[in-house]
Amino acid sequence: MENFTASKVFQIVPFFFKTEDKLYFFFFFFTIYFTGLLLNVTIITVINIDDHLHTPMYLFLCNLSIVDICFTAVTVPKLLHMLLTDNNTISFTQCFTQFGFYALFGTSENIILFIMAYDRYVAICKPLHYNQILGRKKCLMLIVVTWISALTNSLLITKAASTMSFCHSKVIRQLFCDAKALLKISCTGTEMFFMLLYLEILFGFCLLLCIVTSYVKIIAIIFKMNSTDARRKVFSTCSPHLTVILLYYTDSAFVVLIPQSRYSELLEQSCTVIYTAVTPMLNPLIYTIRNKEVKRALMRLVKDK
Repeated sequence: MENFTASKVFQIVPFFFKTEDKLYFFFFFFTIYFTGLLLNVTIITVINIDDHLHTPMYLFLCNLSIVDICFTAVTVPKLLHMLLTDNNTISFTQCFTQFGFYALFGTSENIILFIMAYDRYVAICKPLHYNQILGRKKCLMLIVVTWISALTNSLLITKAASTMSFCHSKVIRQLFCDAKALLKISCTGTEMFFMLLYLEILFGFCLLLCIVTSYVKIIAIIFKMNSTDARRKVFSTCSPHLTVILLYYTDSAFVVLIPQSRYSELLEQSCTVIYTAVTPMLNPLIYTIRNKEVKRALMRLVKDK
């Protein structure tokens, strides 16, 4: 069988794109990308300007917005270029660079969502020790550890992916260089990549388990509260983050667990669009609409201008 690795290029072919519809898809993805960028930049700006938001919770939210900006920047601009120019070619170097950054920001988002859940757990279940447990230095250390861990994972899994041989095909039927799409066209050298991929999935599951445990304890505390107003106030501080987690992990699970079938590629790509483009746009919107402190900060910023 011909070894396509020698050609040093891939062809990215989205399954559901028809030639006559590409302009519509371009405007669709451009709108999502621009809206997400604008909303996330707004969140970052408001948190940095408003002194009332200089707390651990909003430090982590600011980092989540940074990750969401980078997450979409890794995949969507290249997709827009392909839709506009009809040039679906991507070199090996570009492909694995894209894959590496995708892994970096994906891992970062997983860890930051866990840290935000832990922040809510400490604030509600151990309020008297909040400043001691999540002091400024400890929060900054958590952010540094997050990025170092994500970078290490990204370098390892990208190195493993780049050593695989691709002799089944050079066509990637996905919106970008994705792990599952690369595995489908690989033939040898996949052992290390599989092992790291399973470890990454296991790590993500452990983080999800910790998040669920945190919210189980938070919900138990909420039910013990006698005041309805107190319950409502506590729930309002958790609901934005809980909504973001449900969106992120539900769609991630669909992408990973979709079984092979006639429509599996279409379903995978549809879920990937939500996972990589729509969710990063919705995250700041959810925090803006459902978080009273962020809304007040936005109003103060508007009034000052």
